[in-house]
Amino acid sequence: MSDPSLLQSPKTDRILVVDDSPDNVLLVKTILEEEGYDITQAESGYAALAQIHESPPDLVLLDIMMPGMDGYEVTRRIRDNKKLPFIPILLITAHDQPSVVEGLDLGADDFIRKPVELDELLARVRSLLRLKHSVDERDEIARQREDFVSRLTHDLRTPLVAADRMLNLLKQEALGPITPQMEEVFTTMVRSNQNLLKMVNTLLEVYRYEADRKNLNFSLVDMPQLIQEIIDELMPIAQEKETEIKIKYGTAVNGSGKTSGFVRGDRLELRRLMTNLVGNAIKFTDNGMIEIRITEDETRKNSGGPNWIAIAVVDNGAGISEADQTRLFERFLPGKHKRSGSGLGLHLCKRITEAHNGTIDVKSVLGKGSVFSVRLPAWKN
Repeated sequence: MSDPSLLQSPKTDRILVVDDSPDNVLLVKTILEEEGYDITQAESGYAALAQIHESPPDLVLLDIMMPGMDGYEVTRRIRDNKKLPFIPILLITAHDQPSVVEGLDLGADDFIRKPVELDELLARVRSLLRLKHSVDERDEIARQREDFVSRLTHDLRTPLVAADRMLNLLKQEALGPITPQMEEVFTTMVRSNQNLLKMVNTLLEVYRYEADRKNLNFSLVDMPQLIQEIIDELMPIAQEKETEIKIKYGTAVNGSGKTSGFVRGDRLELRRLMTNLVGNAIKFTDNGMIEIRITEDETRKNSGGPNWIAIAVVDNGAGISEADQTRLFERFLPGKHKRSGSGLGLHLCKRITEAHNGTIDVKSVLGKGSVFSVRLPAWKN
């Protein structure tokens, strides 16, 4: 039999009643407490917001007309506070339809008219609490899934890193001589293990962004310098494929104009972004040409916004079909090319770019090549 001490009693739903009229509060409170709900009360919008900030209720019953701060403003502030969990809002109104429409547009979930009828009030309260429970359950499942993937990814990295080191030691004959056939096998195993480790690391980064757990360290980043470092690092891979890489600067970026090519961002993440894009260009280009263009884009100048640093990675490789282009940056949706990966890399590129208030897009013709364009707000000195 189950241990009764381990059984948890169902949580009592807590409802906050907000009304400047003590008689109205007493009436609603009496009705709801008889149904077993835990009722708290506030006589003003300011007091309600303070209570919600301190301890969010499961439902708010909110009178529209109150002195100081009306129900519309309370609703707006609740919905604007992204740190709060979802809280259903039931408006109480004695006014005509336009006032109800305004409240619903601001984020309220339902309304009830004065004088309040008992059966209608209870029905609307039950309906909104069912909605609350459904949303909470969905969010909890999503949180558990993210935690599971994050923990699993962390746990996977340890044996993969250990295996990578051991395989490299074997390949280097640290534990004894190996035959050419064994060296070939070890080379294949090292490559496969590194690909798996790369996918695990990318998956971990994706879930850090999606779970809002990614901490970015912003500083001034010299994008031309960063991209030159990436080219130097990847050049041996390109040379193996007899593919040439060139870098082209716009006049405004190479020192003769208004910006020096600096952006404010996380250097490690921007390096990850550009390494992924240049690496993909190399992967899908054989005996071809890759050109990286760094220019200043002044399209926002007339609107009063900052200029952009525009970076285009241009190749004449395999290209991407129109169908694949529409979903290219979605998670776990690799292209149909035989060299396509897990479908995580470009999704992570999009996350990194958006975290830097930038944009990323692609233009491509199948069989003729692709252009991946990243725009980041330029830093003006």
